[in-house]
Amino acid sequence: MQDKAVIFDIDGVLIDSYAAHLQSWQAVAGSHGHCMTESDFATTFGQTSREIIQTLWSEVSLSDSQIADFDAEKEAAFRKIVAADYPWMPGAKSLLRALHLAGFQLALGSSGPPENVELALEQLNKPDWIGAAVTGADVLRGKPDPEVFLLAARTLAVAPADCVVIEDARAGIQAANAAGMFSVALVSTGHTRSEVAEANWIIEQLGEISPEIISTWLKAEG
Repeated sequence: MQDKAVIFDIDGVLIDSYAAHLQSWQAVAGSHGHCMTESDFATTFGQTSREIIQTLWSEVSLSDSQIADFDAEKEAAFRKIVAADYPWMPGAKSLLRALHLAGFQLALGSSGPPENVELALEQLNKPDWIGAAVTGADVLRGKPDPEVFLLAARTLAVAPADCVVIEDARAGIQAANAAGMFSVALVSTGHTRSEVAEANWIIEQLGEISPEIISTWLKAEG
């Protein structure tokens, strides 16, 4: 299976981070005199923080360094929240273990900063399971651009057509499809099935999939 890979988004797929991200965004935005509604948050979920800042507060003239500082402050607030009790999705670690034992290559493809991805790897405590970890800092364009997933596939030396991507946000599904990968949407907190209707497959929980099912998808696509 070393020529087959599964690429996981982190937020909303491996961890139920919706509430923590919303809380940290609202706190930091408020401290800077900005407002973020839950609707704003849901609409931009899956994008990089810098893209969210530029989209929601485009009328405010912020320098690149100011955006970077805002981004860092928000993500630090988020990590402080989740580090206290890391919110793994039900079945996340068992699915990663099963795929690793079945011989799949595994990667993380996140819009988040390196520190968030490093925290996920630390909490997993199985670094040998993950062959590639791509963060928002590694790409020039966030999802729905496919760059994050194509970079993960190149790092693993696996063809895009032999990759399955598990995502929760529409932007992530669009990125996976644009990369030529099999897209699986997990309908997690804050999302609906209609939002991710472009996915090749839709699930309600990670326990619905297995190495055998993923193998079947890749054979059918091939």
